[in-house]
Amino acid sequence: MQKKVKVKPNSKQQKIEEQTDGSLTVHLKSPPLDGKANEELIKILAEKYDVPKSHIKIKSGLSSRLKLI
Repeated sequence: MQKKVKVKPNSKQQKIEEQTDGSLTVHLKSPPLDGKANEELIKILAEKYDVPKSHIKIKSGLSSRLKLI
């Protein structure tokens, strides 16, 4: 399964919003430095979909706000 994800780092709250087109907007507390936001994104998505973190990979957009998971 592939999902388009828009990441908003440095948010006050950690939350996931599903858009009408099936994509996700994820608000993260972590700053976008040293991959911390990417790690938090993987952790949050693993909890939401109840899968191990190792099953979630960022296919494109490692340094972008728009990612393909």
